[in-house]
Amino acid sequence: MRRALFGLALGLLAVSSIGCQPAEPELRIGSKKFTESVVLGELLVQLARSAGEPARHVAELGGTRILFEALVAGELDAYVEYTGTLRAEIYRGEELNTRADLAAALAADGLVLGPALGFDNTYALGMDRGVAEERSIARIGDLPRHPDLRFGFGEEFLGRADGWPGLRDRYGLPQTDVRGLDHDVAYRALAAGDLDVMDLYATDAEIELWDLAVLEDDRGFFPSYQAVVLWRRDVAERAPDAVESWAALAGTIDAAAMRRMNREAAVDRQPAALVARRFVAEELGLELAERRATGVHRALLRTTLDHLALVLPSLLAAVLLALPLGIAAARNPRLGQVVLAVTGILQTIPSLALLVMLVPLVGIGAKPAIAALFLYSLLPIVRNTQTGLASLPTSLLESADGLGLLPKERLWLIELPLALPAILAGIKTAAVINVGTATLGALVGAGGYGQPILTGIRLADPMRILEGAVPAALMALLAQATFELAERRLSRGGMSGAIL
Repeated sequence: MRRALFGLALGLLAVSSIGCQPAEPELRIGSKKFTESVVLGELLVQLARSAGEPARHVAELGGTRILFEALVAGELDAYVEYTGTLRAEIYRGEELNTRADLAAALAADGLVLGPALGFDNTYALGMDRGVAEERSIARIGDLPRHPDLRFGFGEEFLGRADGWPGLRDRYGLPQTDVRGLDHDVAYRALAAGDLDVMDLYATDAEIELWDLAVLEDDRGFFPSYQAVVLWRRDVAERAPDAVESWAALAGTIDAAAMRRMNREAAVDRQPAALVARRFVAEELGLELAERRATGVHRALLRTTLDHLALVLPSLLAAVLLALPLGIAAARNPRLGQVVLAVTGILQTIPSLALLVMLVPLVGIGAKPAIAALFLYSLLPIVRNTQTGLASLPTSLLESADGLGLLPKERLWLIELPLALPAILAGIKTAAVINVGTATLGALVGAGGYGQPILTGIRLADPMRILEGAVPAALMALLAQATFELAERRLSRGGMSGAIL
């Protein structure tokens, strides 16, 4: 029994180390999970590389707070943000009316307000043009006359001061059918007639693609959202040439140019790296060496290793903690109620909420994903261990005591071998849950199968979604089959050892 558990732990630890290589020192450029941010992130990466600085794109992170906190904490070195977002969301309640005010606030956090790129990507509300004309809606101020309209907004817009709460109060909007959904999904819902109104970014290529009516902000609620580069103060010392290359972007991207790049990336589905490289060549006169595209098989191997590097360490850590907790819960029913209650509460926390809460504590990347997966794995293992031990026949345990076995000997020689099927079933359940939940790790830069899924959603590309969804499903099935096989083999060995 001991050899079996030790072998299981050793195997998980060995496989979890696959693909974990020391990171080379490089600039880490972040982007949010919408096309424009991804393109601009690639632009910063390519300019840094053109200046001789190694740089890596940490793409499609969950939202503003995640990127900004990661920048302040040193998990990222730079990314493109918007002045309206900084004033209304990051520094809410502070009077930052001028660029100098905003620069001073950022400097207090160790950040530098870089150049304005040249375009204003303000928020707006949009409708299907036919619906808007049929209802004579041209301004946001017309919306209160139509309380039956169905609104669909991005999750970030729903909670921001410069989003739905403030907009609703400014215009006295009475609509109650307001749902949150991914920004890219909202466009398709609007086209399908499942929504009437959605939030837009002024430079979205989809506005022209879907021929949407952009409603006039007649009360001037939305502030200016000038795109600016933010970087950490120490980057100027570590990579001065990269900072100089980013400074060259000042005023080079107008709204038309940004819409064109967004269209090329989101509608024409050209790689964001190619779109950025073309802009750098045409507008800045820099010819960058084309980086070889990663083949499908190599990309699949990379995402598989990244996914395993999330699932296996978290599962191993959960096994090492949950087994003793389950044993203690079986020994002391009152303590068991507390342990099961705590692990049960952890299981009910929404995955995305837990990931976001962990980012300020442990940063972005694999660490918050592994921590979240570890917490989610505890309940099934604890519960099955406690149930397996508590359901053993009392007569059998009394016989073991009659043979003079010490409590520790009885646990290892009798109880754990007989409870092994239930314990392995709990570990199997935790493993399957982990494989699926780990796809959300891409929202905090952890990679894995969630990365192609996020990209596919952003580009409305079902094949790209399947590149992550199918391997994740296959890995979950493989994990289930592996533990079922181990359960059958180890259970037979455990039962024989207990009887002998």
